[in-house]
Amino acid sequence: MTDFISWQDLPKWVPGKTLLASDDLGWKNVGLRSYHYAGQDVIVPAMKDFMLVGYRSGTTPMQRRFDGRWTKETLSPGAASFLTRAQSAHWTWDEPIDVTHIYISSTLMIEVASEMFDSVVSSVALEDVLRTTDPVIANVIKALSREAQEAGLGGALYVESMTRALIVHLLRQYAMVQTRVDCTTGELSPSKKRIIAEFIETNLPETLDLSAMAQELGMTPCLFARHFKAAFGTPPYAYVIARRLERARRLLSNSDLAIKAISADCGFSDQAHMTRLFRRAHGVPPAEFRRGLQ
Repeated sequence: MTDFISWQDLPKWVPGKTLLASDDLGWKNVGLRSYHYAGQDVIVPAMKDFMLVGYRSGTTPMQRRFDGRWTKETLSPGAASFLTRAQSAHWTWDEPIDVTHIYISSTLMIEVASEMFDSVVSSVALEDVLRTTDPVIANVIKALSREAQEAGLGGALYVESMTRALIVHLLRQYAMVQTRVDCTTGELSPSKKRIIAEFIETNLPETLDLSAMAQELGMTPCLFARHFKAAFGTPPYAYVIARRLERARRLLSNSDLAIKAISADCGFSDQAHMTRLFRRAHGVPPAEFRRGLQ
């Protein structure tokens, strides 16, 4: 079966009252929705994304048939369930519950797995877990729920960081990973170094993730990361941050642009993000750096 459903379409199969949603917050490769559900007996079709369910309120016996096997648990606040992608499941419960769903794209899951295992990962599958009381998972779900409710500064960056940490935890404790081949060592050719350096400079104001940079050279993220570090002496993410800080320094020195505009032009998520990294690199915040030039 290849016609997987998206998490946005899940209410067609599992009707409930939406309590909270990240739909319009610009999150990338991760989504959040909270629902109030009455007792139900439903079959969830295979989904494009991985789904984590955190239980917020209410206690109910739960049965789930996953890959032909029924499991039974009593679920209450603090517990979590997983549903791996591309896997249909039959769920049945009796009592009303409030839950939070975290949806993680397979693209991000495989990207993090490839970096973590230093291999080209072809697939990731979460184990059949109907109930766990893992505090790491519970705390990340709470943090992402707060972010969806408050939409703070640097929200997309915060969510990406939290989600990546969550994925690493899932890969360590609850996942089955299949790799194709080991990443080989090597270095980018001079022409590829020039191409990727120009690509980064041109796209500094945009989102520059590992996948986008690797795609520019027609490489897998794992292979690109290793070759890039061998060629430039630093990982891609650190290089991008260094180039953004250098552009910020130049603009602070040679232009009258507002600091907020400079942070956007350099690709920082917001002014606070630029200020924090600039202070770390130069010992003073951007405004003080600029005053010192006068």
